[in-house]
Parts: sequence; structure tokens; C-alpha cells
Amino acid sequence: MKDRANDGIGAAGQAKNWNDIPWRDVQKRVTNLRQRIFRATREQKWNEVRSLMKLMLRSRSNLLVSVRRVTQDNKGKATAGVDHETVLTPEGRMALVRKMSRYSIWKSKPTRRVYIPKAGGKSRPLGIPTIIDRVAQAVMKNALEPCWEARFESNSYGFRPGRSCHDAIKHCWILLKGNGLRPWVLDADIKGAFDNISHDYILNAIGALPGRELIKQWLKAGYVEQEMLHATEAGTPQGGVVSPLLANIALDGMQQMLGSKYGFVRYADDFIVCARTRAEAEFAQHEIQSWLAQRGLTLHPEKTRVVHVDDGFNFLGFTVRRYQGKCLFTPQKEKVLELVASIRAWLKRHAQVKQDAVILHLNPILTGWANYYRHGVSKRVFGFVDSEIWKSIWKWCLRRHPNKSQRWVYDRYFGEIDGVRWTFRVRYLDKDDHLRTIALRRAQDVRIERHIKIAGDASPDNPEQRDYWLQRRSLRGSTIRRGTILLDLEDEGLS
Repeated sequence: MKDRANDGIGAAGQAKNWNDIPWRDVQKRVTNLRQRIFRATREQKWNEVRSLMKLMLRSRSNLLVSVRRVTQDNKGKATAGVDHETVLTPEGRMALVRKMSRYSIWKSKPTRRVYIPKAGGKSRPLGIPTIIDRVAQAVMKNALEPCWEARFESNSYGFRPGRSCHDAIKHCWILLKGNGLRPWVLDADIKGAFDNISHDYILNAIGALPGRELIKQWLKAGYVEQEMLHATEAGTPQGGVVSPLLANIALDGMQQMLGSKYGFVRYADDFIVCARTRAEAEFAQHEIQSWLAQRGLTLHPEKTRVVHVDDGFNFLGFTVRRYQGKCLFTPQKEKVLELVASIRAWLKRHAQVKQDAVILHLNPILTGWANYYRHGVSKRVFGFVDSEIWKSIWKWCLRRHPNKSQRWVYDRYFGEIDGVRWTFRVRYLDKDDHLRTIALRRAQDVRIERHIKIAGDASPDNPEQRDYWLQRRSLRGSTIRRGTILLDLEDEGLS
């Protein structure tokens, strides 16, 4: 990057202050260049692809967008790598831009190993790159991703722009709805996918594209744990900006290998295969196992099984099961109980916090959880969650005032709002001495809405689909009404 970003695309009229940067123009330059890379890839103009990727790598606009993503937008922006550096201020971000403009990346630093909890008491290892490497990976991703978006299979949904879990879930429903022809399901999960992917396979798949050697350095950089350096002979570090893209590159081609005989949906390393008979599903499992072995991967023996849709299976937090010819997606029981248990535990640990602090803590959790499940058959589950949380809140209130009557507790903490009695709420005076009320939200207040699946191989990087994406975004993507989107694959014979 040395001597490039200062005179690259978007360098003219540079803003000196972070808040003065014309972000709309900056993002437009990056978007246009991504679309040019996508189009050149579709047309197989490989010399043009390489030239455009080089332009993206030295684009100042790309550098600005990447710095903003790493230091401002990402949830892990406050987590440092082995450099112990974070950038959380506008002044620091501009200093980082200047540093990256002069910086020459000749060798990547190792990641810092941290662990986050998983279900069942297990932990997932994360590799946190340095701030310099994170920005460099974001720059590289904008150059490499549109090239692969033009080639990725239509039935993969994880960690791709414009695609979501709900697209994968809706596609699964399309395959299994009614008395579908493929009722047997291979519910599969790849064991330690991010930790075991073959470096050689990834590098061979990328080929001679710009930035290949830098990607190789990130893969081989190793990680530091308890002040000891460990080599990495396989895998991509979870926590790296470019790692999900590299995983998708390694797993691309499974749909083509299976052929049109099977129904297939993949979200990152979690996927299902629908077959006509149990024997076909078991044969697909054998073929996939051999296909994964070439990439250094294997199926997880405890999380992979062949099941009939009438018996049900779990996929992306939902339980999928067919009842009397009708396929339903309901919130997975374990996920529901996990939410309720986590809220109970939080209330027990925070017995003395103020009432408004409880509401402000729980409202985003409940809203986010309910929004994820609002596209399934979730109304009854939402009622159960609201009931269990109310019981926990009521016990929390009673423990705070053991010598007061229940009527006194009700008057202090509860009231009627919008016709709903026993609403946990608090009243306060704002700065203008107006009486205000904030209340605990209910999961039942979130509307159950039908999700419209993304159309086929649609991509935001495809310049020919500009109108499609403008309409999808204007109608808020997953909340658009039936019949208003331009393309809906439910009616295009996917089942």
C-alpha cells in the first residue's frame, strides 16, 4: 500500500478531518469499482479483472471505507490484537488512514487467540489480527469479494453481501413445503471448518489474482496464546475480516458436485441436502465426505444425520418439521430456553440496579431475538417467552421489597399501557418536566411477517440489478410484502 492510497482513486480533494469526509461519494466510488470487477469476471476478462483489483487495492476511497468498517462499524472494534492497539476516535482514524497510506505490508503479524463461549459449555477460538492487518484485510476483501460473487453458487447464503439466514431458511421451506419430492434430509455440519481448511486449496482456488501472497501471509502468520507463538498449518482465523470470504471460496462447488438431483442449501459451514430416499441422502453424505477431504475437512459426526422431514431437524436456530403435509419453521426449543435462562441469570446478578436500567438492557435483547424469529411460526413461542420473562421480573421485584405487599409492588413497577395491564414500566420527568414512560417490550408486539427470499444468484455487485436492489432496500429487504418485489424464486420452480 505504500505510495498508493495517497494518489489512488478518490485521492483528489482529500478531507483532513474524519467528520468532513463525503461518505456518500466515497462509498459510491467503491461500489462502482466493485461492480466493474463483478462484470469483468462474469465476462471472463481476466486481465481486466486483475487491473481493476489493483485499482481497488490502491484506492483511497477503499482505504477510507475499510478504516471506518474496522474502527467504527464492527462490533469488535474495541478488541485489540497482539499490537494492543485500538482506534476509537475521529482523530485516531485519520491518523490510521495516513499510516496505512505510507505503510508497506511485507509481513503480517500473528493473531491474538481469545475464546468465546459456545452452546454446551464449549468455547470457540478466535484469532484477532492487529489493527493494521484488519484494515488491510478489509481493503483486500473489497477487491476479492466481487470477483467471487460473480462465481459463487446461488444456494449459498452465509457471509455474503445482500444475503441472510432468513434467505437460507426460506429456501429450505421452498424445498420441503407441501408433500415435497425430497422429504429425506441430510442435516450436516462441518467439523471445525474455519480451523481446518487447507491453505493450499484456498491459495490454488484464488489463483494468480492480486494480493494472493498477502493472503498467504495472513493464513501462515500463526497466533499468540499465553505469550507463546503457535504456527498455523491449516484454517483461517475466526475474527479476521477476510476469513468468512476465504471459507466460502473453499466450500464453493458443493452444489455443482451434487447436481440437480438433490435440493441444497448452505449457510457458511452449516448445510442441508434434500433427497427422495434415505439411500440417496446417505449416498450424498458419502460423496460430500470425499469432496470435503480434498479441502482438509470432514463432517461433524455428532451434528450430521439423515432424517425425514416429518421427524424434524434444527437449522439456523429453527426447528423444521412437516405436520400433515405442511412444513413449519418454529423457534428451536433450546434457543428459547437459552434466552429465558440468560435473562433470569442476569436479573439475579443485578438485583439492585434501577428499574430503567433493566428495561434499557432487556429491550434490545428481546427486540433483536423476536425480529430474528418473526418470519417463522413463532406467535405462540413469543407468548411463552413473554410469560416466562414476566415471572422472572415479578420475582425480581418481590425480592427487592420483601416487606411490601404485592399491591404496593404492582403500583411501583407495573401499570396499564396500550390496554395491556401488568406492563413493567417506569415514569420519569424529562428535562422539560414532562412526565415520560418507558416500558419493557413484549416479543408478542413484533409482527409475524413473510420473508421474501433473495432472487437466484442476485448480488449487490451486479450492475444490471441496480433497480432490484434499490427496490429491495427501499422496502426494507426482509419485511417487504408479497408481490411487491421484482423477482421471487418461490414461484420459479425451486421446489
